[in-house]
Amino acid sequence: MSRRCDSVGSAAPTGRLAPSPTGVLHLGNARSFLLAWLDARHRGGRILMRIEDLETPRVKPGAEAAALTDLRWLGLDWDGEVLVQSRRAAAHEEALARLAARGLVYPCTCTRRDVEHAAAAPHAGHEGPVYPGTCRGRWASADEAEAATGRAPAWRFRVPEPGSAAGVVRFHDRCVGEVEVDVGAELGDFVVFRRAGGAAYQLAVVVDDAFQGVDSVLRGADLLPSTARQILLQRALGLPTPEYAHPPLVVGPDGRRLAKRHGDTSLRHLRECGHTPEEVVGWLAHASGLRPDPSPLRPADLVTEFELARVPREPVVWHGNWPTRIRPLAEEE
Repeated sequence: MSRRCDSVGSAAPTGRLAPSPTGVLHLGNARSFLLAWLDARHRGGRILMRIEDLETPRVKPGAEAAALTDLRWLGLDWDGEVLVQSRRAAAHEEALARLAARGLVYPCTCTRRDVEHAAAAPHAGHEGPVYPGTCRGRWASADEAEAATGRAPAWRFRVPEPGSAAGVVRFHDRCVGEVEVDVGAELGDFVVFRRAGGAAYQLAVVVDDAFQGVDSVLRGADLLPSTARQILLQRALGLPTPEYAHPPLVVGPDGRRLAKRHGDTSLRHLRECGHTPEEVVGWLAHASGLRPDPSPLRPADLVTEFELARVPREPVVWHGNWPTRIRPLAEEE
């Protein structure tokens, strides 16, 4: 018998949908957004929309409008105006200044290659090599770091020492269960402000969740390693910690997250091929344990009886075909 997520959560939560305009939305994104929407709506809460567009080099023209179009097509709505993260720069800079005033961040001129080749960092954590702390205490200021190296520095958060009580983060995840992460040992000091300027994902999400009053976060399991880092930032900034749920991803038969090698599973492609949003939602609901069959339906049809506890903790495997009248995608291309 497969393990399931649990339904325990706050009453009338404020959740959010937070697409990044770096590409098209696919079935995996749609499943995470559908579950987040249902979880908030079922508990009588609000669901907000935030466009996370800070990865400037990867942002694609028109992707923001396309994401909103895809989500509306799917049958998802949201409360209030859309918040665009790049317009929150002043708040992100103020948070960095607060961390700097307490000595919790430091300028870092290391490149990705420097970290990968550091002799003191021979092992990898959840997301690549653990930063070895090369620039800790090395520079008195960002200006000094740039003058000495010719590189504009990034800013890293100074994680408590490995094994210390302050650095071990424990939290309950509604899909994963009890989680314990020694951030210093497993992840290391992490970037909160990029060398090109602008907040990195970890800091921006923490600041903007607090600003929007988000107290319930449901997102894909690939973001689970970010949670411990974000909790450390919340504590450092005196901000509340939301409840978290990280349901498993939709993966291909090879066990890897959806990508082009698994066929075109973008919502735009499905729509252009004549797939209806009801068919897509029906498949997602069935694959997520919410319905016994993949009959077409709307998200609103699932709200009353939704329980996160029905969602298995194992990934959904996409085999490239639909259990309804729709032909496999491979036959349509």
